[in-house]
Amino acid sequence: MSLVFPSELVVERFLPTVREMLARRLADRGLTQQEIATHLGVTQAAVSKYVSGDPQGEARFREDPETIAAVDRIADGLASGEFDGYDALAELVSLVRTLEDRGPICELHEEAMPELQGLGCDLCVRGLDSDVRAERDVLATVRTAARSFASIPEMADFVPNVGTNIGMCLPEPRDETDVAAIPGRIYTIGGRIEIPANPEFGASKHVATAILAANAVDSDTRGAINIATDDAILAAAREIGIEPIEFDPEYDDREAHLRSRFEEQGGVPRVAYQRGAFGIEPTTYVFGTDAGVAIDLVRELVTAAS
Repeated sequence: MSLVFPSELVVERFLPTVREMLARRLADRGLTQQEIATHLGVTQAAVSKYVSGDPQGEARFREDPETIAAVDRIADGLASGEFDGYDALAELVSLVRTLEDRGPICELHEEAMPELQGLGCDLCVRGLDSDVRAERDVLATVRTAARSFASIPEMADFVPNVGTNIGMCLPEPRDETDVAAIPGRIYTIGGRIEIPANPEFGASKHVATAILAANAVDSDTRGAINIATDDAILAAAREIGIEPIEFDPEYDDREAHLRSRFEEQGGVPRVAYQRGAFGIEPTTYVFGTDAGVAIDLVRELVTAAS
């Protein structure tokens, strides 16, 4: 792992781009290159390089609306004399904080440190608090579970036509944004399972709905996966002492319906299924205390059913 601080990206990528943008705008407002150099704290030769030729630097900053607006405010203020160095610096410090919070600096940081992907730059904004730690743990569990899922022999035969997904929620989830899953779902190509991306929070609606319903009834149930409904899978579950429950696929509020069915059952079953309806593919949910436990059960059921 390569440790990269957000401040490094600010110095190496943000500041050179903003200095060039400011130099060009101040030149457009009639300032001499020496005046621009004094404002920016650089040499006149550097200013000459900034204002000649094609724009350089990081395009994400040059094209970012908030960066453009801040640079224009600073250029107007410096050119008119309304801004001094303190005012200009205050504008830039505020801009950096904005861009670190799910902005271009966040994007660059995630590219430099892929381990941060899916956290939305919360590390930069909030620091390493317990919430961030919990998010990291959930994302890591779902990522590992997805890889384990893809390695199950014959698993491709049980992936629904619309794809499948693996999810896991944070403790005490409030809504779908507290459930991590695979963006774009998991699908099959030529009998091979493809995982299109690393997990993210808020990436799934369907599996998140099932997880939220289950967790509302049993807070220990935090993981689930959906697979195709298959009689051999249901029979394999019964063989190991799990009685699957059936639910109606046509309810508008699936979360409320599933929660009601679980409450009627007296708890969350390890396996719940529906037989499909017009425009609705038959689907089975497999639950676990986390995403990995759910995948372990899927492996056992698929092995027995194949």
